[in-house]
Parts: sequence; C-alpha cells; structure tokens
Amino acid sequence: MTHDAEAIAERVFVALGDPTRRAVLAALASGGPATATDLADRLPITRQAIAKHLALLTEAGLVTAEPGERRRVRYRLRSAPMQVAQQFLAALARDWDGPFDALKDHLDREARSPRAGAPSSPPPR
Repeated sequence: MTHDAEAIAERVFVALGDPTRRAVLAALASGGPATATDLADRLPITRQAIAKHLALLTEAGLVTAEPGERRRVRYRLRSAPMQVAQQFLAALARDWDGPFDALKDHLDREARSPRAGAPSSPPPR
C-alpha cells in the first residue's frame, strides 16, 4: 500500500473514531445530501457542533460540500476514502491470516497426533 493510501486510511480511521461523526455519516447515508441545519434537526447535537464534525469529515474526504439553494451548503458522502480504508484492512487481514492459519494447522496436527516418546497409557501406580 502506498504512503498516500495509508495517509487516506489514517484520516478515515480518525474520522470514524468519533461516535458523533459516525452518526453524521449514517444520517447522510440514510437521508442523502443535507445541510448542517438538516443534520442538526435529525441528530441530538447543535448545528455548530455538526459544522465542526463536517469540517473534519470533509478534510478526511468522506464528505464533500456542494453549493445549494440560497447559499446553503449541502454535504454529500464520498465512498472513495472508505474504499481505500477497506483495502488497507483487507491487506492487513491477508498478512495476518497466513501466519494464523499456519499456527492453527500446526496446533491441530499436534492435537491429533500422539506425542513422540509419550506413553500411550498412564503409568501404573
């Protein structure tokens, strides 16, 4: 993964680390493009707080600001940064899966085979 992709993934993970920002993203996903005022009407948070979270989400590339009617800015989701983060996680999982699968196979073989030199029955008392 390139340095740029890692930087994008990091910004996405930072943005997703806050439950309010996740709620803003969920509201945009379910309701479509919205203004900060629209989102404040739907969520238990002030418009000013929504605006701050939208600024960070915009910086992370997860939303884009579009001019709307009467100079109102509407925010729309962008999936590209999320896809980069998903690719990062998939690559990480691939790197982990191989060694973990090998360890599991080894432990399974150990559990099924009798130990070399170990007695097959307990020693008499």
